[in-house]
Amino acid sequence: MVLRKKLNCLWTLSLCLVASKSLPKVPSITDQSFIDACVKSHNEMRGKVDPPAANMKHMTWDEGLAQIAEAWTKKCKFQHNTCLSKSYECHPAFQFVGENMWLGGFRIFTPKSAVVAWCNENKFYDINSPSCSRVCGHYTQVVWANSYKLGCAVRICPNLRGAETAVFVCNYGPAGNIRNVIPYTKGASCSMCAAGDTCAKKLCRKPKGKITITF
Repeated sequence: MVLRKKLNCLWTLSLCLVASKSLPKVPSITDQSFIDACVKSHNEMRGKVDPPAANMKHMTWDEGLAQIAEAWTKKCKFQHNTCLSKSYECHPAFQFVGENMWLGGFRIFTPKSAVVAWCNENKFYDINSPSCSRVCGHYTQVVWANSYKLGCAVRICPNLRGAETAVFVCNYGPAGNIRNVIPYTKGASCSMCAAGDTCAKKLCRKPKGKITITF
């Protein structure tokens, strides 16, 4: 009887060890490789818009926006953050914040795959109208020219929609998708950048802050 109990304990322990090894590692919002992947995939898609954009800004990471995204993913809900429609409710630096959400299997998830999926909605968007024949708000937010800050988070939700599901949320500052406004100005890439900006991969990029040394 004692031997049987010991064997049962060992069997249970082995199952737990196998299960723990099979669980994928979820990147945190401070994981530099995750941050880089989120920022790079957004900037790549922003630089590839067709027709080209004259005023598309280069995006950089914002810790506050990432914290907003992380807090919302913890709720494991497939709905938008309730703070988005309230002035300065989400982020102190932006009156309104934009948001994109992606659901799917975590084992097939990468930031780039989610951003590409959002941008595949461009086939439903007519920039001349402007109008959507189907859902295209994820695309227009990704390529909203004036959104220049980004923060994302991902979480595995065990029972969302009846299965283990990854929820990937990105927040944008300032918000895009203003009704009846096109996301960017058509024209030669970087032809409408602000004074002092450089053109980096077809995006208007602010120069890095200069360090002043005093003696």
